Amino acid sequence: MMNSKLYKGSLETIILKLLSEQQEMYGYQITQEVKKASSDEIHIKEGSLYPLLHRMEADGLIVAELKPFGKRMRKYYRLTEKGTRETSTMIDEMSRYLSMMQHILKPKLS
Repeated sequence: MMNSKLYKGSLETIILKLLSEQQEMYGYQITQEVKKASSDEIHIKEGSLYPLLHRMEADGLIVAELKPFGKRMRKYYRLTEKGTRETSTMIDEMSRYLSMMQHILKPKLS
């Protein structure tokens, strides 16, 4: 499993990307999709996920909606228009960041 310090700053981008592909997801589903997409390298704990989802909701990036699931309610999250725009921006920024890190960590030989 990957060092959590390496990916914690990327969780928001990962969640936004997943929601842009899935339309709506509930918390546990997000954790499982992240595991699957990362070949079981990234495990998001509830203590990290839900505070982040609440902050993203407060920032207007996502909205939550309670829907019935069997005899109980389940909270589903989906992107807002602002969240959709921010997803594109964050993916571009992440791409530039990763390119820069690759350049720093593996300098080209002349």
